[in-house]
Amino acid sequence: MSKQQALEALWRLTYGMYVVSSRAGDRMNGQISDALMQVTLEPPRVALSVNKAELTHELIAESGLVGVSVLAPSVSKETILLFGFRSGRDTNKFEFVDHREGVTGVPLLTKDVVSVFEGKVVERVDVGTHTVFVVEVVDGQVVKDGPPLTYAYYQEHMRGATHKNAPTYRPVPVKKETQKGDRE
Repeated sequence: MSKQQALEALWRLTYGMYVVSSRAGDRMNGQISDALMQVTLEPPRVALSVNKAELTHELIAESGLVGVSVLAPSVSKETILLFGFRSGRDTNKFEFVDHREGVTGVPLLTKDVVSVFEGKVVERVDVGTHTVFVVEVVDGQVVKDGPPLTYAYYQEHMRGATHKNAPTYRPVPVKKETQKGDRE
């Protein structure tokens, strides 16, 4: 099996889509993520993979606090672009969306989400370009009934793009030129 075949197989995994947030002192940020899963029921814990280059990673590493807003399919493309493609180093993203402060102080979205939860980091695993944070959930709330936004729905129905730092990033294949200079 080639590396390309392995990547093709991985691109068929399914994921939810979330805004993962954190706060350290007065600084706060959030980013789109699909690399999150529940790993235990008792105590309730999730594992979250975040690229080390991201501001959200810096804030989580500093404070040990994580917020997760589980996006609804009704979320606007503008919200996804804001949290997925704008840097929190240049923009206070939460100035542009409805949100509230959770019990840990992390920002949580209040619009176009099916649920929110927050927790404290209990373990970190360095996996190269990313850190996997294991987070013990300390509070959560179902905001509205309905299914969560999935990565497959985002790709197929919203024609969504993926940030190059995401573990699920899929480069667009470059078309080969023919002998006549035309692209295939």
